Amino acid sequence: MKIAITGSNGLLGQHLVNLLLHKQYQVIAMGKGEDRTGFESNPLYKYYSVDIASASDISHVFSIEKPAVMVHAAAMTQLDECEQEPKKCYATNVEGTAHAVAAAEEYCKHLLYVSTDFVFDGEKGNYTEHDETRPISYYGYTKQLAECLVQQSKTPWAIVRTCLVYGNTISGTRSNIISWVRKNLEEDKEIKVVSDQFRTPTYVEDLAKGILLMIEKKATGIYHISGKDLLTPYEMALQTADYLKLDKKKIKRVDASSFVQPAARPPKTGFDISRARNELGYEPISFGEGLQKMLDPKKG
Repeated sequence: MKIAITGSNGLLGQHLVNLLLHKQYQVIAMGKGEDRTGFESNPLYKYYSVDIASASDISHVFSIEKPAVMVHAAAMTQLDECEQEPKKCYATNVEGTAHAVAAAEEYCKHLLYVSTDFVFDGEKGNYTEHDETRPISYYGYTKQLAECLVQQSKTPWAIVRTCLVYGNTISGTRSNIISWVRKNLEEDKEIKVVSDQFRTPTYVEDLAKGILLMIEKKATGIYHISGKDLLTPYEMALQTADYLKLDKKKIKRVDASSFVQPAARPPKTGFDISRARNELGYEPISFGEGLQKMLDPKKG
């Protein structure tokens, strides 16, 4: 089976490509700029440089490759940048999804869209798939609009919402909370980390496995795929320092109100992952296990 993936150069994209190739699927990868996945020598793999905001770029690839399944993971995700550059954010996250949906309707039997906990306002926490979306940032708003486009698709569709993804990139250096904490503490720098926001951080390999389960089970509808531990960024930073035996005194506990940021952050998200567990057999590792896999791969 041939599977197309947008956003293949990103953290999730790289791990999803790796997993699908390992499972002997043909992978049509699409990303911005040159291929950074490192899989070009695999005969099951083909890469196209595309602008997701360009309908012609997407339709050109699909007319050649005709994939059976599409995983649309490409997005503009930098929260403050989305707030400051709304036109660029809308073009990527909303118009890009419209192009992906149109291509999937013409060629695919299954469309999977990767969304976010930021479609919620963060007042409730432990969100289920049935909870009402109410974004408080422009990024969250565009992801909500994109979800609506996917739900109107004539192609069987699924939405996978995830939360604070962490892990090592296979190729490249894009930072996430764990690598950011490590870098700063190793450089003996003091860092301020919020203690009044709550998330269920997701190890990237778990997310990739969850998406594979959805593909193989032909799952439709909305699924929450995340970690199982509800933590604050401050708690994550402390656990990271503990594991690496770095100086925890450099980690300063602060409230979100101490930061002046263009975009609002939901105070408490985190997911109820019961549906994914019961219907897909999805079971994430703990945050501690994820830390070990990320920071000490030979042990993990």
